Formats: sequence, C-alpha cells, structure tokens
Amino acid sequence: MTAYLLPVPPRVSPAPQDDSAALPDHFLKWFAARGWSPRAHQLALLDKARAQRSALLIAPTGAGKTLAGFLPTLVELGSAARTNTRAALAKHSALSTPSPLVGEGRGGGPPAAVPIAGPSSQPPALAEGSTIVTTTGRNPPRRAGLHTLYISPLKALAVDIARNLESPISEMGLPIKVETRTGDTPASRKQRQRRYPPDILLTTPEQLALLLSSDDAPFLFSSLKRVVLDELHALVTSKRGDLLSLGLARLWRLAPEMRMIGLSATVAEPDQLARFLVPQPIGAEAAADVVVAGGAAQPVVEMLDTRERLPWAGHTARHAMAEMYELIKANKTTLVFVNTRSQAEMLFQEFWRINDDNLAIALHHGSLDVAQRRKVEDAMAAGKLRGVVCTSSLDLGVDWGDVDLVINVGAPKGCSRLMQRIGRANHRLDEASRAVLVPANRFEVLECSVAIDAVADNAQDTPPLRTGALDVLAQHVLGCACGEPFASDELYAEVIAAAPYAMLSRADFDDVVDFVASGGYALKTYERFARIKQDTKGRWRVANPKVRQSYRLNVGTIVEEAMLKVRLVRSRAGAKGGTTGAIARGGRLLGEIEEYFIEGLTPGDTFVFGGEIVRYETLAEDQVYVSRANDADPKVPSYMGGKFPLSTYLAERVRGLLDDRRAWMQLPEQVRDWLSLQKDVSRIPARRELLIETFPRSSKNYLVCYPFEGRLAHQTLGMLLTRRLERARARPLGFVANEYALAVWGLGDMSLMVAQGRLDLAALFDPDMLGDDLEAWLDESALMKRTFRSCAIISGLIARRSTTEEKTRRQVLFSTDLVYDVLRRHQPDHMLLRAARADAATGLLDLRRLGDMLTRIEGRITHRPLDRVSPLAVPVMLEIGRESVYGEAADELLAEAAEELVKEAMG
Repeated sequence: MTAYLLPVPPRVSPAPQDDSAALPDHFLKWFAARGWSPRAHQLALLDKARAQRSALLIAPTGAGKTLAGFLPTLVELGSAARTNTRAALAKHSALSTPSPLVGEGRGGGPPAAVPIAGPSSQPPALAEGSTIVTTTGRNPPRRAGLHTLYISPLKALAVDIARNLESPISEMGLPIKVETRTGDTPASRKQRQRRYPPDILLTTPEQLALLLSSDDAPFLFSSLKRVVLDELHALVTSKRGDLLSLGLARLWRLAPEMRMIGLSATVAEPDQLARFLVPQPIGAEAAADVVVAGGAAQPVVEMLDTRERLPWAGHTARHAMAEMYELIKANKTTLVFVNTRSQAEMLFQEFWRINDDNLAIALHHGSLDVAQRRKVEDAMAAGKLRGVVCTSSLDLGVDWGDVDLVINVGAPKGCSRLMQRIGRANHRLDEASRAVLVPANRFEVLECSVAIDAVADNAQDTPPLRTGALDVLAQHVLGCACGEPFASDELYAEVIAAAPYAMLSRADFDDVVDFVASGGYALKTYERFARIKQDTKGRWRVANPKVRQSYRLNVGTIVEEAMLKVRLVRSRAGAKGGTTGAIARGGRLLGEIEEYFIEGLTPGDTFVFGGEIVRYETLAEDQVYVSRANDADPKVPSYMGGKFPLSTYLAERVRGLLDDRRAWMQLPEQVRDWLSLQKDVSRIPARRELLIETFPRSSKNYLVCYPFEGRLAHQTLGMLLTRRLERARARPLGFVANEYALAVWGLGDMSLMVAQGRLDLAALFDPDMLGDDLEAWLDESALMKRTFRSCAIISGLIARRSTTEEKTRRQVLFSTDLVYDVLRRHQPDHMLLRAARADAATGLLDLRRLGDMLTRIEGRITHRPLDRVSPLAVPVMLEIGRESVYGEAADELLAEAAEELVKEAMG
C-alpha cells in the first residue's frame, strides 16, 4: 500500500517539452494532420504516467482535458499493439499459419482461430457502443484484460467520450476496443464485457459498484492499469463520490499497478481534490501530483440589461423572452441553461410561442426519455439545432464546438457552476467563451453582477472534500459480501485508504458491519434485516442469493421521488368534456414524472411535459396516460430538489455589493432606483449586519430579516425563530424564505414588543438556538423522517425494487417510518439515525452556514420598525402562498399581488 502514497506537490504549470521525445511518430503525425501540436499539460500527464505517478489535471474547457486523460492509454496500447504486430507478422512469415482475428475472444478463453484476411477484407461486425480499428490488413493478437477504466458522473458524457475517442483511434489505426457500460447498456452486452472486457471501458460510479460486487471482479480488474475520472469536482461533492471512493479503494487492492488520472475544470482547492486519487496512509495525508494547464482565453460574460420592466420577484424571466429569442437568432447555436426542470418546460413553450422564424429549438432535461435526450444530443453534435433549453443535465463535459453562446436564466447560485456552464460555449482554448446572464428579478441582478466579477477574478467556490457517509459505507459492505467473502480487519484497512473515509473510526466501521449483518441491536429479532453472515473462518458473506439480487437492483446513492412513466395516447374526452371510452394501453413514451405531482391532478387537467401541452387522462399502475391538448394556461410539473442553494461565496459578495454604494453604478438603472428607495424607506444592510424590519399588513404583523445565506439556511432559521417567538407570546402563524431573506408573520405586534422590551432581538437570534431548540424541533418535524428514508434506502435496509415489483412510494414511506419510530424509541444512537442527522446538518438544514451567520451578526443587529412593507421585503413577501401553486406558474398567478405590494412599498 505504501508504494502509492505520494506527497502533495507544488501547484506549478508544466513547462513545454520536446514533442518528439514524448510522443511516438504516428501520434505526432496525427496531431500535425489536424493542425495541432501537443499541449504542455497533455505531455505532462504522459510523463506522469511513464513515471508511474497518479495525477490531477486542472484545465479549462477546451484545453483538451479528455485527450490528455486518454493519451497515456492510447500511447501504451498503440505501442504494445505495434510491437505485437511485428512479432505476429514475423511468426506468420516463418510458420505460414493462420493468426487469430481481432474479435471478442480474450481473457476468459482463446479467441476463435480464423485465417488472416487480405487488405481488402472487412473487419468483424461490432456491437453497438464499441470501437475497434486495426493498424493493417493483418490483425495482431489481442492484449489480455481491461487496461483503462473511465468514470464520469453522466451517462451522456460517457457516450459522448466514446464518440470522441473514435477519431484518434480510427485515424491512427490503433487496434483498441472501446465500449460504454451505463444503465442503458443491454444486459447481454454487460455479461459479455465481464467475460471479454474491452481495452477501455467507459462507465459510471454505480456500474463500477455493480462490477465490483461480482465474484469475477478479481479477474476483470487484475489487468487494470489506469482509471480516468472525468469532472472529478462534480463527483466528490455528493454520496456518489463516497461510493466511488470506496470502489477505488477496492481497485487499489485488486490492481496494485493501477494509477489514477483526475480531470477537473473548476475546483477551489486542487491539493485536497488530489487526495481522492491515491490511497491515504494511516494518520497522515497523501495526494496525487497536480498539473495545471494555462493559456485559456478569458470568457466574455455579460448581464442582460433588459429594456422591459424588471420584476421585483419571480423566477421565470418571461419579461426577457423576446430579448433571449433575438440572441438565439443572432448566434449559430445557443444553450439556454435554467435551474429547474419545470422552468425548462415553461421556457421551451414560450420560445415556441414566439418562434416566428421557425428556428430549430430543442429541450433537454433528466426526466425526458433517454431516446429523446439522445436525439437532441445527436442533433447538437451534427449542428442541426439553433438552441437548446436545458438544465444541469448538460452542465458537464459534452463537447460541442459549435456552441457559440450560453444564456444562463436566473441567478447562477455559484461561481464554479457558472464557469462550468460557460465552458459549454466554444470548446477552443485560445478563443473566449461567451455567456449572457438573464436575471429573473431584482435580487438576482445583484447575484449575477457579483458572479461576473468572480469569473473575472477566476474565483472558485466548490465545497471541500466530504466526510464519507455511513449509509453509503453500509451499501459498499454489502456489495463486498456479494462478491468474495471478506474479513473485517482487511476491509477496514481497505476502506480507510479512501480519502472521504480516512478518519473513519473502527467503532463506526464495526457498527456499520453489525447493521448490515443484523440491522442493529433494535432490529436483531427481524430475520429479514440479517443480510450477511460469517462462515466458519469468520469471513462475511451474503446470507442468501436473494440478498445479492436485491443489492444489484438497488445499488446507487441517488434517491429520487417515485417516478411514473408518461405515455401519449388519444384523448377520450368528448365534445362537452365527457369521456368516449376506455384508454388504450401502450402509447409513445415521453419520459417520467414525479408521482406526487400526478397525485394532485384530476382527469382533464393539462400540464406541460416534454415540450408539449398534454391532458391527464388516467393513471394505471406506474403508467400515466396523457393526450395532446391545446390549453393557454397549463400547469407546469414541479420537480423535487430542483432548486440550487445560493453558494456561500456569492452570498458574501452580494452583501459586499450592497454595502458599497459606489459599486451600485455598475447595476441597471431599475435596480439602482430600487435600492435607493429602500435606503429612503428603511436601510441597506451592511456587510456584517443583520437588518430586521417589522411592520403591520392586512391584520397581521411581519418580521423580515436579510441574512443572504441561501434558502436552506433560511428555512432552518425560520423553523427555529417561530419556536422562540411562540415562547415570547408573539403568536407566530408561519414563515417563508427565499435565497436572500426570511419573513415571519403572526398576530402579535412585534414592533411594539421590541419597543417595550418584551422581545429581545439579540436573544431571539442567539447562536444557542442551534442547541436544544434545534433538537426539540427535529424531534417534532417530519424532516428527519424524510432524511432517514433516504439513508435507509441507500444503506439497503429498505429495498425500492425487487425481482417481482417496484415498491410504491406509499409502501416505502410506511416501511421507513415504522423503522424510524422503532429505532428512536429503542436505539437512538443507531448508525442510520446518526447518518440521517449528519445528512440533515449538511444538507437540508445547512447548519454550518446558519451557525456562521449567527456568529457573524452577534452585536450587529439593526431594527427598523416600519409602517408598511419595504422595497427589499417585497420579493420574500410574494413567496407567501406560492407553495400551494405548482412550479413556476405561480409567477403569473401572483402578478396581481405583486403590483399591490410594489405600490405599497413605493408609498
């Protein structure tokens, strides 16, 4: 193990090297034929590979990261193939006997012997998703075993990389076989890949976990020389990264000669990210070498200064539709990024409504059917589309050189995410990417403005490396037992080599193993929770084949709301709204939609999906049947988890912008007037100050504050404040939060209570609310049950899918809620409860940011009692009542209330 432990190197960009010394002649000729020359960072990665060093490449989009990551593999396999070709030809010349044809047979058994074909013969037929090209008319012997594993966070990215690898492989005549393995790969091909692996396999973290859980994993990976991790920064910030890190720890044991290459475009702390790529020593840290590419052109990022009236609130950006359409017309290909799937559906409909020029505009998001997404991706690659409305489904990596503009609708929520999206425009290192930000409301203008400054400063705000989650470890432990039996001591040593689990205590590890073996102390009496057992040698193995089957059906860390398939059929509505008969089963598959949205519909309701307006006809099992409709006001699906939290980094910059009156000059006139009006009516909060406004309105009393810490932290703050206001007899009725502010309303006159000393604002916002108040609220709320549900599913305690059926949302709710109540009563320190609390603290509650905010404002609270709503309070006040309205359609329905509030704020 110690052979892999590498010191953290200095972050120095590689110096240019002599191309001829680094690359074989046929590679140099390939570069020259394309008018290219190898870049310094590409050659540096080649040098690291030859020195048997793992490396992290930090490079902007368009710098040739993907080619840099695969270059060592292509050189190694190409050189080995040429050596084998010469040896085979010499042998053939001497013996004049047939040689095997390049084909499927390898690794697990001998290839089929067939005569060598002449130069004009065709190569063997290949399965879809594979690439193989031979160097000459004669076919050299195949190398045995998998050489390189490529792992990406997106299936689409793996497919796109496979397509891009075809060029150098075919044009240089390299006998290299490339295949993809994702959730869309046919089962027959997956089985063949395990027996006869390709040279390069492109896959995802979940598929790696499945491969490692098979008993032939040692055979498959024993020949592995390299793992390439693409978009590494996007992988390591979630539980998928935890699962991947555990898979890498197992690969280090199965393939001792394996080295890592990490590729990342945006990262705040490269040295910390580099720890992910090498085994961690006990009690110390190790990191891969870091290679930093330079020479990228600075992106050109602008904010749309709309000619229309800029809304005070809302998220649709409907006011700017005509201006965005003109931008699409003026450019060859434009990507229009939005932050939610529902917003993507709405904007797509709006574009088609005003598309008088009949431009080819498409829609792309994760809930669409895979075939539909592939059609859009292929059309983009072929240059057939003028625009694509998309979500984070296209944030990463897909290389489309003809995209010349990115439009980001709404606030970007983080600088690194914005840089990732900007990088989708113009994949050329020496030409500037172009982007236009379109804020949907006046607060978002502030965030867009500071985001542009952050891009100019090349600032990054990626979160730090995670601490590995215990529920993910439980899934991995079960996966290991599904393969070959393991000893606890050996597996613990393997697990703590993974960077996220380097500080895992032996006690926590043993708790996880005990949980997988019995469910834990409180669940020991239930036989169905005993999933692994010890053999006579003390090694753990799966209890029965059904456990192995269940693991493979439920592997992964992405817990989504229950999804239903949407199928398009003929309408059964009569002329007067009645029905004309039963719905015919079948119909074209449009995609999937979350179950809770359909639960709120009745037959005849219309909504937008897949870019079409459809009428809900009926629900049968997991199939939603819809028909085409023509409705001017359809509902828009609202997808759970669709909103990004505002990043800490941009929040700090927004506070700084508000505090700097000179910086206001860079803002649009409408926003400057809004802030000036706020200054006249109330106050503009200083950078480290918390402004609290209290005012009456419509027989209720309101308290509005402006922490600028993001929706998640504000929601937690609102929950805790209402408890404290209840004790202070302010009779709170509810609260609402957005990214920038929090509003609490009630029956008590909070302005009067503060004036009389009955409500102490410093005590109300004391950091001690994160102690007993937080624990008491968590005990009462449904949030912990929701968080526990995800942990129970990820850990494998509750299976979403079985061989006979997929559990309904209600069945999963009932099962997990029952287990949660049992554990709380009988084993409150259970491993899964600890995992759920950790998740809630870092995710849904955002306790770290809330704690930092409460500390920052101590002694800096300013109260302004007002007689009416302030201009700054209007956006958050308009959030009241939105929760009962589906998706972004709330903007239209609240337009009348907005006008009333704006008039009131302006006096």
